[in-house]
Amino acid sequence: MTLFIGTSGWQYRDWRGAFYPPDVPMRLWLEEYTECFATVEINNAFYRLPTRENFEAWRDRVPRDFVVAVKASRYLTHIKRLKDPEEPVHRLMSHAAGLGDRLGPVLLQLPPTLRADPDLLDACLACFPSGTRIAVEPRHESWWAAKTRQVLESRGAALCWADVQARPVTPLWRTTDWGYVRFHEGRAHPWPRYGRRSLETWVDRIATTWSDAEDMYAYFNNDPGGAAVQDAVVFGRAATRAGLTVTRTPEFAARR
Repeated sequence: MTLFIGTSGWQYRDWRGAFYPPDVPMRLWLEEYTECFATVEINNAFYRLPTRENFEAWRDRVPRDFVVAVKASRYLTHIKRLKDPEEPVHRLMSHAAGLGDRLGPVLLQLPPTLRADPDLLDACLACFPSGTRIAVEPRHESWWAAKTRQVLESRGAALCWADVQARPVTPLWRTTDWGYVRFHEGRAHPWPRYGRRSLETWVDRIATTWSDAEDMYAYFNNDPGGAAVQDAVVFGRAATRAGLTVTRTPEFAARR
């Protein structure tokens, strides 16, 4: 297994000094980030879909081994609520294609008010180009049913495992031959950090679900105060101790 570890976004002003050296300008933060991580989830694509030229520029700035996950725009998931998906999906993927071989999974985070409609989800997933890795993060409990799982499995899409306050808020279904997990908020201090034991539990869940030949993507979305970066380091160390192959994470002691 290759466990890709990163954060949901890289441009947070309160990371200056906590992660980025104070003398490095924000315009160079992506290059600084890629020295420490091999993947990132572009979370702000949800709010405003970047242009193809934006994606192309990012591709040119990151190393060849770097993987970019893209969160689908809210136009598809929250405004259209998955209805009439052909045009929004085409626009999303034609823009994201600017990443070339750096493009990793695409995340569909559904609104918490969107109740289960497996047929609607199936029609949306059918619009994506063949071979696209799609992770789906439903947030209404009505989705936790056999029909949802069947749709994900038939389309080769991953159920995004999500953690809020150090507990899973989704079933731990394996629906395809790769996985995706998002860490939203821990319960340790200072907020919103995760505790070491909580992260070790997640490593165990991953190690017992996927084999050595499969990929897992893990992104920390608890960005305030640089908590995401610090937890990614702890998580990576725990996964390494468990014998997993882990992509690079920063070593704070060396950086200081």
